[in-house]
Amino acid sequence: MSKTEIKALSSQEAHKLAPLIAENAQALKRGAPRRPDEYYAERILADKTAEVIGAFQGETLIGFAVYFDLPELITGLRIGQLDDIYVHPDFRNQGIGRKMIEHLEVEGKKRGWMHLRWLVPSGETPAVALYEKIAEPDRVKSYIIPIDRVANS
Repeated sequence: MSKTEIKALSSQEAHKLAPLIAENAQALKRGAPRRPDEYYAERILADKTAEVIGAFQGETLIGFAVYFDLPELITGLRIGQLDDIYVHPDFRNQGIGRKMIEHLEVEGKKRGWMHLRWLVPSGETPAVALYEKIAEPDRVKSYIIPIDRVANS
């Protein structure tokens, strides 16, 4: 097994990120496979609020995580929010997801985060085993407000 390097992704790596975004969408939504969209990957990597790290083995991107640095209004501190994490199926169960989270923990210490909040999809996903091992349930429940529904009300 090659050494895995975790690092921030740059816009020049959009062509490597696009296929993994499509695979992640396929894994979560099922249905017809999505076509990799380099333009969308470029937009994510250029976003002013989202940050993306990648797991590399050599020059091959094998996983990614999208996170945010947010204010925490009650304490006045900041938190990290892990929104998506994905590891290509050929590289799962090798500690790659854990390495990305450890990278974010180190980054969080540098930034003075109070904690790293991890948003996880409900149901059975490949990440379930990992987050049940290393994370604890939060005291809040998450809900979504579909914008289309509000706009049409």
